[in-house]
Amino acid sequence: MPFLTPLNMKNKKLYYILIPVIILCLWQVISFFKLVNPLFLASPYDVFTHLISSFYNRSIFNDIGHTLYRVIIGFGIATIIGVPLGLIMGYSSKVYNALEFTIEFFRGIPTTALFPLFLLVFGIGDQAKFAVTAWGAGLVILINSMYGVHLGKELRIRVAKTMKVTGLELFRKVIFPEALPQIFNGFRVAISLSLIIVIVTEMFIGTEAGLGKRIIDAQLVYQTADMYAAILMTGVVGFLLNKIVMFVENKVVHWKGK
Repeated sequence: MPFLTPLNMKNKKLYYILIPVIILCLWQVISFFKLVNPLFLASPYDVFTHLISSFYNRSIFNDIGHTLYRVIIGFGIATIIGVPLGLIMGYSSKVYNALEFTIEFFRGIPTTALFPLFLLVFGIGDQAKFAVTAWGAGLVILINSMYGVHLGKELRIRVAKTMKVTGLELFRKVIFPEALPQIFNGFRVAISLSLIIVIVTEMFIGTEAGLGKRIIDAQLVYQTADMYAAILMTGVVGFLLNKIVMFVENKVVHWKGK
């Protein structure tokens, strides 16, 4: 990693906000000259006014809370199942051969295509949302955990076995730490995917609250400013979730790249 001088850090911060500012300016220009029908594209002022108003009257907090709850539960289930199974598949060729076809088969099916199946099994409540989110994110975490073992340094594992380190101790001291960087790569993809799945399920599977429901309800009555405000809030939530995973990764996998 190149050494970052104070000047480079300033440039990095500048580039960090440059694209959003350009997009915002283009949005304002398009809205001001009505290049797109205002019925379909609200102005930035109207959108941010609606967003501030929703925070002021606290109406959006309930939706954010329900969405985050579903994301965290689904992601948590995916982690609990995906990491251990992925590590075992990566370590044991017998388990890998037994499950390879099944994993690859379902991996090729879009998660959204399985919505009807999960609805039949779990109903239209939160259980279906938890299950379909855990399914989609779990496959990502499982595969990254498996490849984390495959990409681990074989020499360290051989040395550990030579020193009579086997079983759970081998997993705890060698295999799991070696796989952690790749596991966290999976976490970053899975947390974003979890939010996407939850938003989509809130749109099309019966629910009382959530950012997805807020978006689809606003769209159905052409409240475009409220719709774009909810979309922006969803982007902020996704950004923060990704940053949280990165923060935890930097604290836990402090040896990454060394």
